[in-house]
Amino acid sequence: QVRLVESGGGLVQPGGSLRLACAASGSIFSINSMGWYRQAPGNQRELVATITSGGSTNYADSVKGRFTISRDNVKNTAYLQMNSLKPEDTAVYYCIAVISTLVREAYWGQGTQVTVSS
Repeated sequence: QVRLVESGGGLVQPGGSLRLACAASGSIFSINSMGWYRQAPGNQRELVATITSGGSTNYADSVKGRFTISRDNVKNTAYLQMNSLKPEDTAVYYCIAVISTLVREAYWGQGTQVTVSS
């Protein structure tokens, strides 16, 4: 059984920073790509950032230069450092990981709320 647990969400003022973490646990053979999506009320879930096992990254245009995704392959954990936060960044942030156990499939975390407001 594979589990993804996110942490680090909360309330922050515009211009502030937050760091999200996503820890994978269970019967994991290997973790391929990891990433973050977000979903604001009334909107579809959208890609925020991804990182491959080799460290290659990809970002949505709306967060480039402000967000940084990273991972610790020993701890099976991905991070999302969010700086210069804007009210439009308010959303539930979900972690996703493509994990190989007996088969390779995508797993989602439960989501963590990020609210940017003064």
